Amino acid sequence: MSITTDQAPLNGVDVATLFGTRDAVKQTNEIARFQFRAANSWVSGTHSRSTFAGFHGAMQELQHEQETVVESDHPAVLVGTDVGPTPVEYLLHAIAACLTSGIANIAAARGVRLTHVSSTVTGDIDLLGILGLSGGSVRNGYEQVKVTFRIEGDADDATLREIVEQSRRRSAVYDALTNPTPVAIEVVTG
Repeated sequence: MSITTDQAPLNGVDVATLFGTRDAVKQTNEIARFQFRAANSWVSGTHSRSTFAGFHGAMQELQHEQETVVESDHPAVLVGTDVGPTPVEYLLHAIAACLTSGIANIAAARGVRLTHVSSTVTGDIDLLGILGLSGGSVRNGYEQVKVTFRIEGDADDATLREIVEQSRRRSAVYDALTNPTPVAIEVVTG
């Protein structure tokens, strides 16, 4: 006789589905291949708008539950109209959100109940590179990104630190920011 019980989500994570997905991918590696997409249109000046709607994953075309539209611009001091974060600020959100979701999943998988997770993210950039004023000695992107987490839960400090470290090791955004990622740019005119 076997007894099954429904396990309540932990940290908002459906742990049974998390492990079920992992097992399914282990059996059929091809379902792990995803392609995410964004469509961007220039509005005016430094203001542009991106839309996130569909993606390919689990061997099929899928749609998000709702289309998401985000605005990007520069502040007035950088010749913009400040109707949204700068593109490099979205990178700060991306690293924080990726690490945070990893923390929630990993803690749930380990049976650790979280009570608080927050972070601050800073990125240092020298505009001499972007403005072409450094003679190539200053990079265009961030010189450094720093993420500081505050995490609390029903585990000791060492375990909470291990959860954050495991999230860092598994983070797609951390990987993209710290390892060269090929970027192909195609141009269609007319």
